[in-house]
Amino acid sequence: MPLGGWRTGSADAPYTQEVNYPASRAGMPAGTPDAAQIRGRIARQGKGPATLVVNGNAMPLEVDEQGRYGRAYSFATGSNSVEIRDGEGRSVQRTQFYQTAAGQPQARLRVVLSWDTDGTDLDLHVLTPDGEHAWYGNRVVRSGAIDVDVTTGYGPEIFASPSPSKGPYLVYVNYYGSGRSHLLTTARVSVISNEGTPDERRQEFDVPMRAAGELTLVRQFVYP
Repeated sequence: MPLGGWRTGSADAPYTQEVNYPASRAGMPAGTPDAAQIRGRIARQGKGPATLVVNGNAMPLEVDEQGRYGRAYSFATGSNSVEIRDGEGRSVQRTQFYQTAAGQPQARLRVVLSWDTDGTDLDLHVLTPDGEHAWYGNRVVRSGAIDVDVTTGYGPEIFASPSPSKGPYLVYVNYYGSGRSHLLTTARVSVISNEGTPDERRQEFDVPMRAAGELTLVRQFVYP
């Protein structure tokens, strides 16, 4: 877990992880600064997947057989909270801290995709006001980037933008495929703007995805 208290951010905190398709899981790239790590171990995981909650935003968390987890995350300047819940939904670890910027670019817009099944591949697509299309085949655009392409279930995939273009955004989810035919999975998309400021806004949407190949427009919004 991140250290609590007052801490300094890092200008080296990554927005993207290098992956080779097909990718496997959202993990911890070598050389990730301490200020951009969520790492720890759950003693007893429970029956379901663990959950990571960052600043109120819940997302499934990949945990290995020994209960270990690791996730790179670029935190907002200001007050942050991180909570780990086990597979039964119980809060097992929690910390709060205040992070200073220290030259780190801050994500003023995040779009977070997670879903509730293992062995499935959902993809986040974000169309920006500039007409750019961020997706697993083009993860870095001028205004932001998608951090990693998760193909093994749960996610999360996160589009983060330190300098969002003003105007309309379109958020799509594509059900790329799964190991089982017609496996229903529920996608959750969270849109967070101005995180860590008095102007923070958060919206969450749950969308059922029924079959591989399905492409769904989840949300259209205007920033700011």
